Amino acid sequence: MATYKKRGNKKHKGNQASLEDKSTTAEVFNTLDETASKSEQWVEKNQKIIFTGLIAVAAVILAFLAYNKYVVEPNEKEAADELAYPKRYFEEAQNTTAAVDSLYNISLNGSDGKYGLIDIADNYSNTKAGNLAKYMSGISFLKTGDYENAIKYLSEFSSDDEMLAALAKGNIGDAFVEINQEEDALQYYLEAADVSDNNFTSPLYLHKAGIIAMKLEKFNDAESYFTKIKNEFPKSEEAKNIDIYIHRAQLAGK
Repeated sequence: MATYKKRGNKKHKGNQASLEDKSTTAEVFNTLDETASKSEQWVEKNQKIIFTGLIAVAAVILAFLAYNKYVVEPNEKEAADELAYPKRYFEEAQNTTAAVDSLYNISLNGSDGKYGLIDIADNYSNTKAGNLAKYMSGISFLKTGDYENAIKYLSEFSSDDEMLAALAKGNIGDAFVEINQEEDALQYYLEAADVSDNNFTSPLYLHKAGIIAMKLEKFNDAESYFTKIKNEFPKSEEAKNIDIYIHRAQLAGK
């Protein structure tokens, strides 16, 4: 009898649990139905706002595409075409030792009705060619002794190319050296060295940073820059006689 009653209790409990599960499931579906109904009502009530928003988004996308096609792309092409003339003189000045100032001046200012680098940098500043013109303008000013303008144009230049970015910062450092602002020069040399770890720009500007640090009597810093060249860039040109510079910094720091 006791065993029969126990089995009967288990069956009753099972039925009760089943009923509770069905009740819970029904509540869940009812809640989902209510939520869906409210969502439908909200959409119906705000359909004008939603439709207006979708039109606005589509208009922005179309305007962006049209701006790129009819404004940005033509400007890029026009700027690139204009850059060809001063770029030729810039490259010629880079590869010769004769009359370089006059070549740089033509490159900067243009001639025969043709734009120079300054015109392109100013008039097409938001294009790739205009950005490159800023770099070339900075180098041209640096080579012709106009260090303030060299700093100005090189500071405005930006690039995803790590080599060019490092050279721009390094040349700003060179310009600051020429106007006796060694602290600023040191900052830019260190930034140039950190742009990219390679065997050319990194040791080159670490070495320049070390030389400036010695002038500023920051001997421990100079030693660390020279030591970094020795340890991290042993195959670089600057590493060949680096022990001499390390030794000098150590002696000066005592």
